Amino acid sequence: MTAQTFARARAGDEAAFRELTEPYRHELQLHCYRIVGSAQDAEDLLQETLLAAWRGLEQFEGRASVRAWLYRIATNRSLDALRASRRRPDGLQRMTAAPEPTRRAEPVWLEPYPDVLLERIPDDAPGPDSRYEAREAIALAFIAGLPHLPPQQRAVLVLRDVLGFRASEVAEMLGMSEAAVNSLLRRTRAAFDTRLPATGRERAPLPNSKRERDIVGGLADAFEAGDIDGVVALLADDAWLTMPPEPYEYQGHAAIGAFLNDRAVRRGTPMRLVPTRANGQPAFGCYFALPETEIARPAGLLVVTLERDQISAMTWFADSSVFALFGLPRTLR
Repeated sequence: MTAQTFARARAGDEAAFRELTEPYRHELQLHCYRIVGSAQDAEDLLQETLLAAWRGLEQFEGRASVRAWLYRIATNRSLDALRASRRRPDGLQRMTAAPEPTRRAEPVWLEPYPDVLLERIPDDAPGPDSRYEAREAIALAFIAGLPHLPPQQRAVLVLRDVLGFRASEVAEMLGMSEAAVNSLLRRTRAAFDTRLPATGRERAPLPNSKRERDIVGGLADAFEAGDIDGVVALLADDAWLTMPPEPYEYQGHAAIGAFLNDRAVRRGTPMRLVPTRANGQPAFGCYFALPETEIARPAGLLVVTLERDQISAMTWFADSSVFALFGLPRTLR
């Protein structure tokens, strides 16, 4: 940032303001997503953050960097959104008559995040104090653990361990003492670590590698052929199928196979799949054919988690309103 650019922005020059904030737009949007768990809400919160920054330029004294100042605004806007409960799982049509699950989990609101938005974030965005690799901190397993934390703990964990801000900077952003930030972070780490997958697992194949394409291609072929046994054969023995915000979770070949067979019978037609990527993982926009027509309508988005040469998790999102963010068509012929 140059002094001249900042002075022009404070004088009301919108082009200068965009020059100040443009480098941080996409990482701020991802930050809001981590806090609220919704890609659509994150888009709205980014706009609210930029508007608040534009209106608050006169109060910015330059003691912190522009980036830290913007993160302060984005974090507090996101926390306000959580407290207001703007998005609730109750808005979706809930699943009925599902087979008995392996377990019932606490319902949480969660949406997938398009990889196309991740590509615009610089690799050097995390600070030196971050504890998580960029790929790990966007993975669905990581994001799914965050909604189980209280809002303030969620913000502290993301700001310190994902983004690598110093404790003093986080204290300034949240209006807390540095000692309070450190104390809260210790408790948060202990709670959050229990939500993450067990360490020592084999890493997934590299994105877009032949190994990855072979596995997810086989999954797509099996689903489109209505071959549930073929789908199950690609799963690890301890694989999970989850469907947030539904509380039903299925683990293992027998439980997942029973659920998929039940859905296939109720549906009466195989799915059609369009490949995409979400949260750094392979994903598919899924469509069901309408009876007696040549049109298939969107049914949901399936995100796949890989471990070595197997699928360790499948996560189904029934809210097709996110299709626009992924550039997926509204219908297929």
